[in-house]
Amino acid sequence: MIDILVVEDNKEIAGLLCDFLRSEGYMVSVCESGEKALSLYEKYGARLIVLDIILPGIDGFTVCSKIREQSNTPIIIVSAKGSKDDKLGGLILGADDYIEKPYDIDILLAKINGIFKRRYAADEISDGDLRLNIAGKTAYKNGCPIDMTAKEFELLLLFMENKGKALKKEYIFNSIWGRDSFSALQTLTVHIKWLRQKIENNPKSPERIITVWGVGYKFV
Repeated sequence: MIDILVVEDNKEIAGLLCDFLRSEGYMVSVCESGEKALSLYEKYGARLIVLDIILPGIDGFTVCSKIREQSNTPIIIVSAKGSKDDKLGGLILGADDYIEKPYDIDILLAKINGIFKRRYAADEISDGDLRLNIAGKTAYKNGCPIDMTAKEFELLLLFMENKGKALKKEYIFNSIWGRDSFSALQTLTVHIKWLRQKIENNPKSPERIITVWGVGYKFV
């Protein structure tokens, strides 16, 4: 999975921002249009998106809205459109922050680092009877350890970070196995079956990992 997806049609701005982000240790990808952003995100996922509004083709508001339909991935909008209505519109669509251009790169980096620290550096994440120790990559149900492979753990973590969102099969697969994986998509189906056997009270009638027909899966 990509750390940060930068969606910016100004090549100079995109290049400078990517240089700063990579110097901070982030894995960054950049695209210059809304269509490419959605395609790249669907294939590979991202932990955070820095999103311009004025883009060739579909605009950043549409990109934000479509991503929010399937994921809780943090989105920071950076745009020259600085009116109150623009800012409210972006936040209502689900953006986590809205920064007006020209921006101070140190402020943007601080916001990005803050999101990563709060969202991804937590020691634990829990939901009901399930608890994951992220640093130790261990899982527990009702306080009892669950024997879980690394991929099963990553899969459950992805679901728990996106609770209530219907995630597409392709997005899940590429987030866990990566774009360079030689595994088949069927691998995901098998791992879902194994994971259900470990966390569901009745794996044949799952109540946590639900199949969303024609889309993928949802953690509830």
